[in-house]
Amino acid sequence: MNFDTPIDRRGTHCVKWDAMENIYGVSPHDGLAMWVADMEFHPPQVVQDAIKAMHDHGVYGYFGDDSKYRASIQWWMKERHSWDLDPAHIFTTHGLVHGTGMCVDAFTKPGDGVILFTPVYHAFARVIAAAGREVVECNLVNNQGRYEMDFDAYDAQMTGNERMLMLCSPHNPGGRVWTRAELEGVAAFARRHELIIVSDEIHHDLVMPGHTHIPMAHIKGIEDRLVMMTATTKTFNIAGSHTGNVIIADEGLRSAFAKRMGALGISPNSFGLFMTTAAYSPEGAEWVEAVVAYIDGNRRLFDEAIAQIPGLSSMPLEATYLSWVDFEGTGMTRDEFTDRVQKQAKIAPNHGPTFGSGGENFLRFNIAAPRAMVQEAAERLTAAFSDLQ
Repeated sequence: MNFDTPIDRRGTHCVKWDAMENIYGVSPHDGLAMWVADMEFHPPQVVQDAIKAMHDHGVYGYFGDDSKYRASIQWWMKERHSWDLDPAHIFTTHGLVHGTGMCVDAFTKPGDGVILFTPVYHAFARVIAAAGREVVECNLVNNQGRYEMDFDAYDAQMTGNERMLMLCSPHNPGGRVWTRAELEGVAAFARRHELIIVSDEIHHDLVMPGHTHIPMAHIKGIEDRLVMMTATTKTFNIAGSHTGNVIIADEGLRSAFAKRMGALGISPNSFGLFMTTAAYSPEGAEWVEAVVAYIDGNRRLFDEAIAQIPGLSSMPLEATYLSWVDFEGTGMTRDEFTDRVQKQAKIAPNHGPTFGSGGENFLRFNIAAPRAMVQEAAERLTAAFSDLQ
C-alpha cells in the first residue's frame, strides 16, 4: 500500500484531470486537480485481483446469484459499523446520485419539498430540482468553524409541503461526524413534520482517528421512515463502477422503491458487483485503515499550512478527504480569492456556492493524493496569498 507514488491520470478520460482546464482554466500540465471527490490512489489489491479474474475469464455476461455480494455488504456493516441488516433489504443502484434520484422519484411527487441542510453535496439539489421538486434549504450554523443544526429555525421554516429530507452523514463538504444527539434531533424533526429520511452515508468508512460514525439506522423510532444509502465507491476509490446500495427496512417504503426500480428496468453491472464483493473483506478493511491514516497525515499538513495564511481557515476534518476552506477573513470578493487559487496557485478546487446557502466564501479541496502533491498545493496557496503575511 504505497500512497506516495504519483499516478498520471491525464488523458485517461478522467474527469478530474481532463476536464479541469475547460471548467476552471487550470491546465493539467502544470495545475493541480483538487475538485472531484475521488482519490489519487490505486484501489486495494483485492479489488484489482477481482477485475483481473474477470479479464482472465474473458466473458462479460449477465451476473447471476448475488448472494455473496449481499453477504459481503451484510458482513461489512456488521464488522465496521455494528449494524445488523437483512440482505433482502438491499437495492443496488448505479451509484448514490442515482440512488438519490430514485428516492426522490419513489417517495415524492412533483412540487413536494425536499429538505437539505446546506451547504451540502451539490448533486442533491441538482437532482431534486431536475425532478420538479422544491429544494428547501435549511442552513447549518457555522459556530466558530464547526457546523451545527438549528432545529428551532428549521421548524419555523416548514410549510407542510415538505415530504423528504436528505441527510449527508458524515457531512460533505464540512467534514462533520454527527453526534448521536444530533442524529436524534434529525429523527425528532422528521417525526414532527412527517418526513422520510434519506441518509447518504457514502463517507462512513473515511472517518479520522478520534471520531466514530453512527449509522442513522442505529437511531430508534424512525424505522418506518428511514432509507439508508451506502457504497464502496468513495471508500475504495472505485467511483467509476457506479455501484451503490439503497437499504430499506420498512416494508412499505421497500415495496414503493422496488416498484419504481422494476418500472425503470434497472439492474446492476457485473463489474461493480465483483468489485464490491472483493472490497468488503478483511483485505479491504486493512487497506481502509491504511488509507485513512495516510489521509489524516495529509489533513494535518494541509490544515497547518492554511492556518498560517492570514484570513484563511479550514474546518476541522472529522471525516471525508475534503478540506472546506473559508476565505472570508481575507476581505476579498469571491472572484478575487478564487482567481488567486486558480490563476496564481494553479489549483482547481470546488466552488463553495455550488453547495448551496452558506458556501459563498468557501472552496473545497480534495486532499486524497500523494503527500508531495498536498505539500505542493500548500506551498502554492501560501505564495498566492503571500501579500497577506
